[in-house]
Amino acid sequence: MATKMKTSTWDSVDYLKTEDDIAEYFEACLIEGGGDPAFVAHALGVIARARGMAQVARDAGISREGLYKALSEDGNPSFGTVLKVVKALGLQLHASKLSA
Repeated sequence: MATKMKTSTWDSVDYLKTEDDIAEYFEACLIEGGGDPAFVAHALGVIARARGMAQVARDAGISREGLYKALSEDGNPSFGTVLKVVKALGLQLHASKLSA
């Protein structure tokens, strides 16, 4: 008799428990998806959900609904919105020279 395997949906939010977890996740997302604005926006959305979307929206000066929309799959946040969210999350964007 075959045993049924239990599976669950993967949600990165479940693994963002500490400030270090969040910073490392964001850094990895910038490296892996740095050329894809939607990827970076999605990463910010994941982090915002881990922190509490309503609080992040307040800290960024954006409505909660606006934040959800901006960071949704169909969202296209302005760079200004991205910077506000990054700051509200207590994160920084970093630049370094690409290796050849």
